[in-house]
Amino acid sequence: MSDDQVALSDLELGAVAVIDKICLTPAAQGLLMSFGFLPGADVRLLRRAPHGDPSVYSIGGSEVALRRETARHILISRISPSQERERP
Repeated sequence: MSDDQVALSDLELGAVAVIDKICLTPAAQGLLMSFGFLPGADVRLLRRAPHGDPSVYSIGGSEVALRRETARHILISRISPSQERERP
């Protein structure tokens, strides 16, 4: 993981990021990709369960709940609020 990449599980509530890479088995990658978790896609953390797991993310117009163990294998780059406003 590079200095500018963090795990999706580390995203702050309400923050937006861009997916860089999914580091899971091909089967798990395929399933996540079918939900819209694709490199270059924007993802936002909407809410966490009361004990912090799972978390609900908004991606491609859908809401998807992921366990922390899965989200920690999805590498992202955070987007600043000013960058978010500039994105289409």
